[in-house]
Amino acid sequence: MNFYATLILALALSMDAFAAAVSKGAALHRPHLREAIRTGLIFGLIEACTPLIGWSLGIYASQYIMEWDHWVAFTLLFVLGCRMIRESFKHDPDVTTKPTAPRRHSSVTLIFTAIATSLDAMAIGIGLAFLQVDILPTAMTIGIMTMIMATLGMLIGRYIGPLLGKRAELIGGLVLIAIGFNILFEHLKLFMYA
Repeated sequence: MNFYATLILALALSMDAFAAAVSKGAALHRPHLREAIRTGLIFGLIEACTPLIGWSLGIYASQYIMEWDHWVAFTLLFVLGCRMIRESFKHDPDVTTKPTAPRRHSSVTLIFTAIATSLDAMAIGIGLAFLQVDILPTAMTIGIMTMIMATLGMLIGRYIGPLLGKRAELIGGLVLIAIGFNILFEHLKLFMYA
């Protein structure tokens, strides 16, 4: 996987975190830069760790299904992309109602939110193991992109609210599906010319 594909993957995976951060920012009373950076660091660290965990699990299993790796990667990306698209159409009543706006979220709340939004990165890590991708730079890129997107999401969340957050999730899902089709297309193209 080349550098640009890695960046696109990182951006797609960070859309969940961005959408969650926009919602978290919308729920706070004028979030400060310090709170946004704190949120970005938590989301980025967790998002960088989960593909490493998935990759480790995938390396163990890859020896058993090496000839099906492109189908596994495509299926994971397609299912995760569809899930993100489906989530983008769900109405979240917690985002629109805020009886009292706190100034910051608890670390536990942010950690659990980050874990929930990073499970797709773990599944991607499994798919990357099948493709024998160098996981450390990829995981770092995913973590840094997520940190940036979550920080930005917190800062602009109160201005754009949940509307753009859901659109960001929709775009992220479409990008994951496109990457899955690209992996499948590249493999099938190589197979046809072999």
